[in-house]
Amino acid sequence: MDTPLSPHPVAVRTLCEFTARAGDLDLRFTPSPTAQEGMAGHALVALRRPAHWLREAPLQGEHAGLLVRGRADGIDPTAQRIEEVKTHRGPLSNQPANLRALHWAQARVYGALWAQQQGLPDTALLDIALVYLNIDDGEETALSEAHTVQALRQHFQSLCERYRHWADQEHAHRRARDRALQDLRFPHAGFRTGQRELAEACWRAARQGRVLLAQASTGIGKTVATVFATLKAMPEQALDRVFFLTAKTSGRQLALDTLQQLPGHACRALELVARDKACEHPDKACHGESCPLARGFYDRLPQARRAAVESAMQGHALDKAQVRALALDHQVCPYYLAQELARWSDVVVGDYNHWFDLSALLFALQQQEGWKVALLVDEAHNLVDRTRGMHTVALEQTELLALRRPAQPEAIRKAADGLQRQWARLNRSAPAAYHPLEPWPEGWHRALVKLMQALGEHQAEHPTDIDPQRQAFFLNAWPLQTLAERFGSHSLIDLHTTHEGPKPLSRITLRNVVPGPHLAPRLEAAHSLVLFSATLQPWHYHQRLLGLPDDTVCLDVPSPFRAEQLQVQVAHRLSTRYKDRARSLPHIVQTMARQWHERPGNYLAFFSSFEFMHQAGEALQAAHPDIPQWRQERGMREADQAAFLARFTPQGQGIGFAVLGGAFGEGIDLPGSRLIGAFIATLGLPQVNPVNDTFAARMDALFGTGQGHDMAYLYPGLQKVVQAAGRVIRTPQDEGVLHLMDDRFAQARVQALWPGWWSAPKPR
Repeated sequence: MDTPLSPHPVAVRTLCEFTARAGDLDLRFTPSPTAQEGMAGHALVALRRPAHWLREAPLQGEHAGLLVRGRADGIDPTAQRIEEVKTHRGPLSNQPANLRALHWAQARVYGALWAQQQGLPDTALLDIALVYLNIDDGEETALSEAHTVQALRQHFQSLCERYRHWADQEHAHRRARDRALQDLRFPHAGFRTGQRELAEACWRAARQGRVLLAQASTGIGKTVATVFATLKAMPEQALDRVFFLTAKTSGRQLALDTLQQLPGHACRALELVARDKACEHPDKACHGESCPLARGFYDRLPQARRAAVESAMQGHALDKAQVRALALDHQVCPYYLAQELARWSDVVVGDYNHWFDLSALLFALQQQEGWKVALLVDEAHNLVDRTRGMHTVALEQTELLALRRPAQPEAIRKAADGLQRQWARLNRSAPAAYHPLEPWPEGWHRALVKLMQALGEHQAEHPTDIDPQRQAFFLNAWPLQTLAERFGSHSLIDLHTTHEGPKPLSRITLRNVVPGPHLAPRLEAAHSLVLFSATLQPWHYHQRLLGLPDDTVCLDVPSPFRAEQLQVQVAHRLSTRYKDRARSLPHIVQTMARQWHERPGNYLAFFSSFEFMHQAGEALQAAHPDIPQWRQERGMREADQAAFLARFTPQGQGIGFAVLGGAFGEGIDLPGSRLIGAFIATLGLPQVNPVNDTFAARMDALFGTGQGHDMAYLYPGLQKVVQAAGRVIRTPQDEGVLHLMDDRFAQARVQALWPGWWSAPKPR
């Protein structure tokens, strides 16, 4: 028998957004408070209330098979007053009517839940209030309505009845999904070597609510193993959602293809793409007066949502193409339709930023809905750099200078002058072009906050006065101001000065060094987390930088490959260090030509930079014009990348030149004779520069002397090398050769980071 799932839980906000929103999508530029400012605003309102005022009061109630729950911002039980608190900037007259209606709907529902919880009689009166706090000046605007308990209950019940059909449908879908997943079978006749171990470890992580760090060779089928195991765990663990997060488009497609290989899983699968990839009218603004797909968006959304669910029930994945087709059929925005469908999808495939970024959609939905979520993080060796980037932001002084011209409003000009004085003071005190700012530049930061307040106040009071330079500065500075509130030893702030004009100008960058403190809420919110890749050693590198818990399970999956499949050769007497590159070219060319003539076929050659790559390519062409070659170019479009890979045919012969760490260093599959060898003429170490040296020093201070250099340089470099080498052996039948062309590859500490199945290197 099925385990009963009713009453169906639903958040107050979800209920109201589903039933009470109407009209246009309206995203005109109106500066709004940050999450931190919103929390501070709510705290300020609470301080102004009497001691008996209940803050963040948990409420819940049932109707029509629904369990509606949420937290009321404030309740005065003595006055029987329910307050819904919202923070804002600027005149409330600019607030869209549909947003005000949503706020009223939420406040009335909280009133009904309070009355139900307290057992109040139908005739009792409640004071329902919207309290808007201007975050800039602290002024409150309260709008209130008196309602009987009977009227509030009827309002609540009407929303529940309107949501009831959808909830019943979701209830039935959940039951059908879980039945299907209980019967799900692995899509292949058997597991590859190591694949079963990975699947079992992933299943245990979901059962135990643990973090799993799994290193598994490229080509064993990590995606199908992790997806299958997690889906199998969903019914037993009552998991609500599985989020498959990846760094590249190719990873998303592989996950979607894997789901198609699991027939009968009955999950709604959705692909999330970036806004610029989904926008149909990039020349228009996101509001009904500009974009036809924003006009009446919420009026047409129910039909589009229903059509999407019906399409998913027929077995169609809601990938980018399918969502676009559905959106255009119903004349709604594809990007925001996908955002809505994320609420109703069992498996969501998207970029890392959808969970780990400051404004991550999936994380916000989990917090709102209280979902029990399993995270699968593909190619997790990329996560350190990607999450560092999410929490790093720069601001150019040249952007500030545009705000000081006479045409700008006086308040903005004065605030910009104040920031410019502080910035010039920092420039004068900098002893070098690159200068870490220690201690934190308090004066500069205070001046930035004042300018941001002036910009926000002006824009709120004059919403039609759109100045591109003001808007650009605001949008660029806002993330820096937000991250500044979380500044600590895990980050640093620095100044980079140039002297191209009469006065020095600079760029200020707040850089994240250790993402862990930023990621902590995201890790805690997930029921289970599986991070998998072919290159995750040493374990402590990822555990420390990502802030993984002490009980993280580290699994090195047995490889299905044999040492004799890959001949590893090391050039013991060759240096590709920057100062030695010119001298290294003849030896590199000789090695490549000798190998190609001994065994003609397709090879990849990786270099540290485009410059070095082109130098080697020209040298090879001059000495051996008979060897076909093709090269990666800067900024290659997807079509150009596809053409590059198309040269690797089973009968082809030649050498493809590429940059290590670029588009062709990971995530490409060239099995069999499509690729029989690789040349790697670099250790892949990040460039030695003051920024990376500062990173190393900070990590020395945090993790112990000697750790910083390896964490900043060696580990990231060797991960790129192993990823690139992993292009050669893709199946248990493949055979190939790997030439590592640098004397440092002979060092024991470097070889300790290689995959365990590689053969002992042969000197050349």
